[in-house]
Amino acid sequence: MKRREFIAGSLAAGVAAAAIGQEAAMGDLPRRPYGTDGITLPIIGFGGIIVMNETPKDAERFVGMAYDQGVNYFDVAPTYGNAEERLGPALEPYRHDCFLACKTEKRGAADARAALENSLKLARTDHFDLYQLHAITTDEDVDQAFGPGGVMEVFVEAKEQGLVRHLGFSAHSDRAAVRALDLYDFDSILFPLNCVTMIKGNFGHGALAKAQEKGASILALKGLAWGRWEATAQARDDKPKAWYQPISDPNLARLSLTYTLDLPITSAIPPGDWESFELARSIAGSYTPLTDEELATLEDRIQYAAPIFEAPEG
Repeated sequence: MKRREFIAGSLAAGVAAAAIGQEAAMGDLPRRPYGTDGITLPIIGFGGIIVMNETPKDAERFVGMAYDQGVNYFDVAPTYGNAEERLGPALEPYRHDCFLACKTEKRGAADARAALENSLKLARTDHFDLYQLHAITTDEDVDQAFGPGGVMEVFVEAKEQGLVRHLGFSAHSDRAAVRALDLYDFDSILFPLNCVTMIKGNFGHGALAKAQEKGASILALKGLAWGRWEATAQARDDKPKAWYQPISDPNLARLSLTYTLDLPITSAIPPGDWESFELARSIAGSYTPLTDEELATLEDRIQYAAPIFEAPEG
């Protein structure tokens, strides 16, 4: 699919959100539809890693500022250290007006059920608005999740019980994402959609196309990812929570994140530190699609970056 078609789909989503009329309820961020039941989300979400290892007071401050700035979509996971423990109390005052997503990396039903119950407890909530298979990457991941005694048994049951309202998955593989979407009608996918990986690495196109075909909402990761860290440990000191190198240059960040927002996505989650979140929120607040000239500038700059994900050869 061509870039202009991506942009058309994205802008159409924005028009639909305006028709619903919910975007004015939260700050000044544009909002887009999630699913088909009238939910809209801000085009920037809050990654729970932001509050990992922060003091309870700082976690409350970050969550409160994000909410005041129009962000009511929060995403967390048990693998994010103590993020659930920090996010739960901080989000509690706003929970009634927030879309809270969580994940599990478990592949078996018994372990997944225990993980869900623990996450609900730590998040101080009686339900998750979205519950996701975490990091589906290999054929084995998919086979285990959907096989007898697999985690999908818990997912379906939890939705029937009202413990989760929507089901989705995150993935680091086009192949795994396509297989999962063919096996179940997920409400959404959470996937790395980034200018470097898509243009240089030819990665993400299959998952994006399949999600659109299946009518699943698309949530984006890595919109502010530049590439792999340099070999020196010193390079990571400024962004210790990120396993990849985030973009900090404001102009390059605007071009990169706008590329992701131009895709037919609902929302993008920036890297897990407050400075990156603030940068992303600022860009999103004045979002306009890339011009052809800006896209050409971006394509020229990314020739020096190393994709964090690439399509397999052959």
